[in-house]
This record gives sequence, structure tokens and C-alpha cells, in this order.
Amino acid sequence: MAMACAISIFSSSTLAFASKNCRPSLSQTTHLLKPISIKASLDYSTPSSVIEQKTLKPTKTNCWEWKFKDSAIRIYYEEHENESSVPPKHILMIPTISDVSTVEEWRGVAKDILGRSGKLNWRATIVDWPGLGFSSKPKMDYDAVVMENFLVSFINEICSPENDLVVFGGGHAATIAIRAAKKVLVKPKAIAAVAPTWAGPLPIVFGRDSNMQTRYGLLRGILRAPGAGWMMYNMLVSNEGAIQSQYKSHVYANPQNVTPEIVQSRYKLTTEKGSRYVPAAFLTGLLDPVNSRGEFLELFADLEGEIPVLVVSTEGSPKRSKAEMEALREAKGVSKFVKVPGALLPHEEYPSMVAEELYKFLQENFEADA
Repeated sequence: MAMACAISIFSSSTLAFASKNCRPSLSQTTHLLKPISIKASLDYSTPSSVIEQKTLKPTKTNCWEWKFKDSAIRIYYEEHENESSVPPKHILMIPTISDVSTVEEWRGVAKDILGRSGKLNWRATIVDWPGLGFSSKPKMDYDAVVMENFLVSFINEICSPENDLVVFGGGHAATIAIRAAKKVLVKPKAIAAVAPTWAGPLPIVFGRDSNMQTRYGLLRGILRAPGAGWMMYNMLVSNEGAIQSQYKSHVYANPQNVTPEIVQSRYKLTTEKGSRYVPAAFLTGLLDPVNSRGEFLELFADLEGEIPVLVVSTEGSPKRSKAEMEALREAKGVSKFVKVPGALLPHEEYPSMVAEELYKFLQENFEADA
């Protein structure tokens, strides 16, 4: 999607994003694997289940107040569970950090995994990041440290007992979770990184030299400014044409899966006050958890022998993002590497295929001793 209003600062980029207020409430031992690589295939002409996902309902929805500095930020999360007398194992599903981030992208996977019969009873929590999805969107200085701080706080306060926790994350979310685990700020029993990324839309294309950082700062300042920021955001992001273009170009692999229903639902989420602040940070690299591929690989390497780590790469990711995913093939610290159809949101576009790989990962690491 063209960033025309970057006005010669950049040639192109992406920016489209979701936001909305919280909804009211409704009523082991692991085994580390040697690195292996598996490729899954699917006919792209087969319709995905993205439309069906819109009808999925969580067991419960909740809002949690995250106390950060002098602010109380309302965080939306939902819980999916089965009726069972067996104590559940806990999965935390974290949406991809991007301008289209929402808990909705994980619902199809949650439904699929919880609907399977196995030795263990699984429970899934899906949470929206501050400033994204259905969480509140205060004007604040978002960066990777802020997002990591949030994730650690949420896990420690909401996702107890920590010893039973498995984390599934997409894109930047996966890398931030890996970084927090490396620092021992959280102690999950396993992590699955789905289409993991570490560089924002502009840095991955234009780099990080001082000249580009100055330009990123200029663009970020415009997007955050009163009046002018909303005008730019509405022109570039908060319109159906821009959202459709983004989904068809790199969010989904198959343009036929980008339905009017998906576009409209995402468009509605871009109209809230404050919806431009996180995208401004993401676009210009402030949410990047590392600054280079070397640092990216080092995060995974530091978990070697500590916990199982699954990497789910995709066949249709943009060239530069795909190269970073492929760098993790047989990398130190990666227990298992698989490839599935999709682009940057394979878990939303092809939830059954992604759920199959994630469930195999759970079986391999948790059901043997169950």
C-alpha cells in the first residue's frame, strides 16, 4: 500500500490497524526436540475459513487494567475453554503486532485446538496489545520495552500458574515473547513463533542509518500530531481501499480470501480515537525487539536446551520477511521448523492448517507423560 503522504520521505510502506473499546463481560514435563524441518501444503484455491471465524464466540471476555507509570490502561482479553473436570493446560495466544492487530486473528486456531480430543485439556486466552484491537488506546510513547513490560505483567497477573503456560505469538509478538523468556522475565513451558518478524515496515525496507532514523522520526511526529495526524491516518489507513490493498498485497497469501466482510470489520476498528499511535511506532521501527538478524538469531539461541520452540514459517510472506523466517531454519534454539501456506497472518487465513502444526507441537511436548 503506497504511503503517498510520506511525501518523498519514503517510496512505500504499510499502515492499517484495528482498535475498539473493550466489550462487556460474558458469561508436565517437556521434551526438547532435535531441530527438524517440515513443510505442509495446501491448495491456495481452497477457500479459507476467515469468514467463518467471524461467528466464533469466546467463552468469556474480560477487561484488565494494566497499571503502567501513571496510567491505568484497559486491556481486552478473551478466554476459550471446554467444559471438563480435568484441570486445563494454559495457552496464551498473542496477536501479531501490526496496524491490523486484533484478537480475532487467533479465534479460529483456538476453536480448532480446543475441539480436538487428546490426553490433555487445553484452555486458550487471547489478549489484545495496549493501543491495538479492542484495548484502550492512550497517547503514550510506545516502544518494544513498553510492549514487553505489558506482556510480562499480563502473564504474571492473568496467566497463572506460569508453570503450565504455553505461548503462541505471531510476528513481532513472538519475538517479544522470546526476548522476555530469554531475560527470564517469563517462564513458559514452550513457545510457538508463527510467521515471526523483528523489523517494522520501513526499517526492513530502508534500513536504520541515521538519515533514515531522522525521516522515521519526522513521519512518526506527523502521525502523532493533532489534526494533521488524523488527516494522514484517515487518508492512508482508515479507509476500506487501503485496508483491502494491504491484505491482498502481503497480509494474506490468497487475494481471494480478502472478503468485503474482513475489510469492513477491520475498517470499523480504525475509527477510534487514539488508533494511530501504535501504528506510528510500529511503522517506524520503535516496536522492533531487535535491530539485526544476528540479534534475532541470538534470542532463539539463548533458549537452546531451556524450552521447546516451534517456528512456523509461511510460503507466501513478503520477500524480506520470509528471509528472516528462513534464517531460523535449523537455527540454534529452534526445536522444530515447519512451513505452511499463508503470508503474515497464516493463523487467520488458514487457521486449520496452523492449528494442526501447533497441536502436533503440543502433543510432542506434553502428551507423552500425560
